[in-house]
Amino acid sequence: MAKCTQYFKYALLLVILALVVPLVAACGGSEQGNSGNGGNGGSSNGPFTIGVSNGFVASEWRTQMIQDMQGVNAEYKKAGLTKDLVVQSADVDVNGQIQQIRNLINRGVNAIIIDPNSPTGLDSVIKQAKDAGITVICVDEAVSSPEAINVVIDQTEWARMSARWLAEQLHGKGNVVVVNGVAGHPANEARYDGVKEVFKQYPGIKVLNVVNANWDEATGQQKMADLLASQPNIDGIWVQDGMAQGVLQAVDAANPAKWPVIVGEARAGYLQLWQKVKQKHPDFTSYGVVNPPGAGASGLRVALELLQGKKFKDGTLKGDAHNTLFVPIPGKVDASNFEQQYAQVKDKPGTYTLDGSISEADAKAFFQ
Repeated sequence: MAKCTQYFKYALLLVILALVVPLVAACGGSEQGNSGNGGNGGSSNGPFTIGVSNGFVASEWRTQMIQDMQGVNAEYKKAGLTKDLVVQSADVDVNGQIQQIRNLINRGVNAIIIDPNSPTGLDSVIKQAKDAGITVICVDEAVSSPEAINVVIDQTEWARMSARWLAEQLHGKGNVVVVNGVAGHPANEARYDGVKEVFKQYPGIKVLNVVNANWDEATGQQKMADLLASQPNIDGIWVQDGMAQGVLQAVDAANPAKWPVIVGEARAGYLQLWQKVKQKHPDFTSYGVVNPPGAGASGLRVALELLQGKKFKDGTLKGDAHNTLFVPIPGKVDASNFEQQYAQVKDKPGTYTLDGSISEADAKAFFQ
């Protein structure tokens, strides 16, 4: 009888433990909840697992972006703050990128760095990630979701810089064609908004045609060849990065009696071609603004500060949703510094892009 009584006491204890432990766990789960400042509440010092969603791989720029992120992550990993990056990288549409992000949510990552395929199409899945206590950072291109923090250069100002240069070279008048990237992509639309804004200030500039070459060099060359054949009076060409080399190749092959003024890019291949063209046409000049693949690395640094519980300084976040952190545009290439910049990239692969990212100290400076 004593043994039976002891057995029932033991069984009762097990039942009580089974009921109490889940309640304790549920109460403690709020430590990893959202901080209202980008995601994780920062109750842990790591190591954190960072996921990457890249939905467009047909550009070497994106390859360099991921390499930059891996380099910075290696620093944090050595310090015990992160584990290996979990990278989802493939050419996908918006639905495909939503699935990428869901895969990362299911992996239980602490933060997700997204180079988005749409400014609005990822809003619902970004909210799912935020609700799961995951810090969400969008890089390169901004999204409207207030659940994410955008870490980007000002793409509109990036385009304004080269559009202003083109307008000034043309003395405010002339026939211009525009070669854009992927229609509907956030960066593409922000850039073209900047171009239109600048050209509107110069009534003498007439846009003859606008084409999309999908940030692909070969497509840019073909589209430009078609434009040169159909538009005999082109005075200027505004083109986004990833396609400018193809555009210049098409103009060089056509060798018109009067060369148009051409906006360029800050990539090794373009600068190498610029140097070759100068040998035949000493007066040739161009202009390229650095669009840094290091944007991904900058986003990673900001993510690490948020994961450690840091709060942004007042007024740091800009934009309509107050969710955008603008990092500096690293620089430009023009006639004044061409030789110096060319010397840096003359032996690099043509796909290499002049780069830049914020340091750990720079990232910390954005926070309280």
